[in-house]
Amino acid sequence: MLPQRFIESLVGLFFLLAIVALTVLAFKVSGLTSLFPAKTYTVTATFDDIGGLKVRAPVKISGVQIGEVSTISLDPTTFRAIVEMRIEHQYHDIPDDSSAGIFTAGLLGDNYIAISPMYNTTFLKDGSKIQVTRSAMILEKLIGQLIYKLGNSGTTSNQNGDKNAK
Repeated sequence: MLPQRFIESLVGLFFLLAIVALTVLAFKVSGLTSLFPAKTYTVTATFDDIGGLKVRAPVKISGVQIGEVSTISLDPTTFRAIVEMRIEHQYHDIPDDSSAGIFTAGLLGDNYIAISPMYNTTFLKDGSKIQVTRSAMILEKLIGQLIYKLGNSGTTSNQNGDKNAK
């Protein structure tokens, strides 16, 4: 029969390994940190309206995640949003004339940045800026514009400014 102290040590070791495994699993699932961070480079883009874009939002090309949003700030002079993205180094051959747009995953899903590669032979590198951007389409703005247009479609005006003159 094994001594009591040896059994208690095995149970303690098993318990300690279980705690370490659960901690690693929690960090891996939450995505808060990575045990082995990928090598990345930073690219920036400016947008008029980022909608609900958040830090850590995915950056995709053709639906494949190639990076994530690292910081979002406001340019104090132009009042445009500056979005900084970390792109995985394995995707180092993105043309520098590519465009970036903010899209929504599904009808009411989270926002992400989609990069549309173009045809230049020079590529984005650390510190590059994407020049051509498309801002997020805000659902509330679109609905407001639709209601406004529908409300004004039944009224016309003549040259004197009289409404409902037909």
